[in-house]
Amino acid sequence: MSAPTPLTLGTAGHIDHGKTTLVRALTGVDTDRLPEERARGMTIELGYAPLTLPGGRRLSVVDVPGHERFVRTMVAGATGIDLYLMTVAADDGVMPQTREHAAVLGALAITGGVVAITKSDRCDPRDAAAAARELLPGAEVVPCCARTGDGVDGVARALERIAGRVERHRRGEAAVLHVDRVFTIRGAGTVVTGTLWSGSLAPGDGVRLLPSGRTARVRGVQVHDAPTERALAGQRVAVNLAGLAVREVARGDALVSADADLEPSLILDTALTLTVEPRSAVRLQVHHGTRDVPGRAIALGGRLWQLRLERPLFAAAGDHIVLRSIAPPDTLGGGVVLDPRARRHGRREEVLERLAGLERGAPAEPPTLPAPPAPGPPPAPGPDGPRAAPMLDPAAAALAARLREAGHEPPTLAELGADSAHLPALRDAGVAVRVGRDMYAHADVIDAVGARVTAIIATEGAITLRRLRDELSTSRRYAQALLEHLDAARVTLRLEDDRRVLRRNR
Repeated sequence: MSAPTPLTLGTAGHIDHGKTTLVRALTGVDTDRLPEERARGMTIELGYAPLTLPGGRRLSVVDVPGHERFVRTMVAGATGIDLYLMTVAADDGVMPQTREHAAVLGALAITGGVVAITKSDRCDPRDAAAAARELLPGAEVVPCCARTGDGVDGVARALERIAGRVERHRRGEAAVLHVDRVFTIRGAGTVVTGTLWSGSLAPGDGVRLLPSGRTARVRGVQVHDAPTERALAGQRVAVNLAGLAVREVARGDALVSADADLEPSLILDTALTLTVEPRSAVRLQVHHGTRDVPGRAIALGGRLWQLRLERPLFAAAGDHIVLRSIAPPDTLGGGVVLDPRARRHGRREEVLERLAGLERGAPAEPPTLPAPPAPGPPPAPGPDGPRAAPMLDPAAAALAARLREAGHEPPTLAELGADSAHLPALRDAGVAVRVGRDMYAHADVIDAVGARVTAIIATEGAITLRRLRDELSTSRRYAQALLEHLDAARVTLRLEDDRRVLRRNR
């Protein structure tokens, strides 16, 4: 008989509703490891523990903060879990962070879980239990008191029943681990931890770090402080790395196997379910893995949105994301990534048909150039808004190919000559981008340069004009134009000494 699939359990719930106390009663481990957490009596950082269920099955537990100030940390912990343990105090009932944590779980499509009605020795738990069932209809609800131990075994049995029904989402064979902690151990070197989303890791494996692209070798692997020959997807893993200094890795990076087809993405096509729909192009925060980045959501119609990010995410098709407003901070909803390597586009019919097919589960295919339009006048604006962006005729498609071939040395209007007449069509279609006063580049090229600049800043702290010139093997003229374009797009910020940093470092 094969061993059960490894699963990760995440806690959720309002501050002071007893998440950490219940985890300690279930596992014997105090996940508040920081002195400040113990002094203040509240969880600030993610905590981890192994949980052995009554039948012998073992889960990895991620304990998250409940305070509204640490929702970003909570989301980072929740993105890798398979089932949840929500706590609702009998004397408080459902509270604001209970609802927001439930919204995060819904955005991540985590439907299996248990609601523990804690502090049930203080008052009748029935009202709190009724409110919890209304908020999370699919959950098992179990009253308990972690302080006395009453009902804790019932919580464990309920978790075992739910774990038996959870199907872990398969994300492929390549190893992908989103880093949530980085530290060094004397005599061992750099260690990173995280939930292994897919694949497996074993000593001797070659790995790659995103976004820097640096390579390393796995020196050793542990699961809950115990060495193992191979860690599997769904487990909490500590990886000892050879060839990477601790300063070269940060929380939010991704550790992937050498053959993983995963790259930094600055544009994502997505299908979203939102409780509050933002205005199109409004700036918001996008959470994926252990990383959150600012970006803008462009409405395409229905559930389809394009996310244009200021810093890269490491997403694959089928991954779930969470969207939060920046001011005031609140969870708006989330959804699934349809195309992690999208390029800028609008509401063109052929693009929307392709995305709708991806949402239905059709195999991913590269977008094709649209057919030339039939002769005749352009369509007039309709009652539902402006007309769709013009389709590319053969001459415009040829100009798009020319811009792509020019790469990061975009031509000027004078250099384009008569071909420049097709630039308005390309700009409307989101294919051409003006750089500087009169240069024009392909949008995919601008996205690629932005990703390289972002990766350099993430690794080195800043970028200079000379550094980008050398990176692209180009002239000062083009490097300066590209950097000034990224400044204007609010991706980078120019400092007084002419270095550029990401806008988040202001």
